[in-house]
Amino acid sequence: MFRNTYDSDNTVFSPQGRLHQVEYALEAVKQGSAAVGLRSKTHSVLLALKRSTGELASYQQKMFRVDDHVGIAIAGLTSDARVLSNFMRQQAMSSKMIFNRPIPVNRLVSSIADKAQVNTQEYGRRPYGVGFLVIGQDQSGPHLYEFSPSGNSYEYYAMSIGARSQSAKTYLEKHYESFADCNLEDLIRHGLHALRETLQQDKELNINNTSIGIVGLASEHETGIPASGPFRILENEAVEPFLKTIIPKDGPEAPAAPATAAAPAAPAAPAAPTDEDVQMQE
Repeated sequence: MFRNTYDSDNTVFSPQGRLHQVEYALEAVKQGSAAVGLRSKTHSVLLALKRSTGELASYQQKMFRVDDHVGIAIAGLTSDARVLSNFMRQQAMSSKMIFNRPIPVNRLVSSIADKAQVNTQEYGRRPYGVGFLVIGQDQSGPHLYEFSPSGNSYEYYAMSIGARSQSAKTYLEKHYESFADCNLEDLIRHGLHALRETLQQDKELNINNTSIGIVGLASEHETGIPASGPFRILENEAVEPFLKTIIPKDGPEAPAAPATAAAPAAPAAPAAPTDEDVQMQE
């Protein structure tokens, strides 16, 4: 059977046990601009890459405040994200009105996962074409969750979603063990380095296309960060001090250049493997 025999409805399984409409929704998330999330013992951080449809258009909003202690970054269809973020706000408000306490982050993420799961079970609906990175802080500390259109949600030390997010994941996997003890400035710098990996070669991070979201109580050493609330979004000029801390990609390699030039045999070494590689290709 061809694949398109089973991809017209989200409630029909293929013989391989797959729901193709759900997989198409996951592809919509991969088409969105990248978002990166990290957490330490004291803070959770979101970094997102904003897109603009043209020189005359403004940059698309990538982060939304859900409650004082919760914020999200999106990748995928912004219209679906608006609907789900409003639902999350309703859940957070209901918790305050009924229980007189902020909603736990894991319960909030589970609520939107359950809502997305319904769309994979009922006829006539379609899965949401958006993925979330959710950061929050409750009595158990800072958290980072990923929400998927398939209805799955997982907690992470660090995560990336969106276009070319695998490059950011590779960076995060190399450094995630040091995130727990990082202060806020170092955590943001790691996030910017990971976000930079998702850019095209001719693009750079700047104050217009970068957003930073932070959860965690502000302290005295957090210079330039407004302590207006536990969750705050930094954009435009507020991002510039952190962009200046980015280490250039060729920065660590610069000290190694003199050592390579000092060795006379160094230029001759790559020549032989190049010839062998050509013979192997032939």
